[in-house]
Amino acid sequence: MPLKFKQHYTREEARALLPQIRQWLDRLGELRSHIQEDDTRLANLLEKGHDIGGEIVTRWVKAVAAVKGTLQEFQKREIQIKDLDRGLIDFPAFIGGQEVFLCWEKDEDDIEFWHDLDSGYAGRERL
Repeated sequence: MPLKFKQHYTREEARALLPQIRQWLDRLGELRSHIQEDDTRLANLLEKGHDIGGEIVTRWVKAVAAVKGTLQEFQKREIQIKDLDRGLIDFPAFIGGQEVFLCWEKDEDDIEFWHDLDSGYAGRERL
């Protein structure tokens, strides 16, 4: 059976990335908050028939670009974001010769779970 991912992580390799991933998730949370605030402000301006532009639109565009850039950091490493609000992350890995995901959630101290590629969070098993 062909592999679904080119990049695979050992538990130690995934663990070593957790500090950076926590920073990226925090940054994404901040950016999403700013985008939502600006969306609301822009919607109010449009509703009132105002032309929009200037600082608020520039800030919104920069925030969207920063989100895209941060998401690309995950993508180029083939690290899967399963739930951004929860900080649920899957790392492609091998266990017993089978391609699986190491599964981690932002509030967890360490990578302690895995699941097969199709079962998702409900199929998590302790390492």
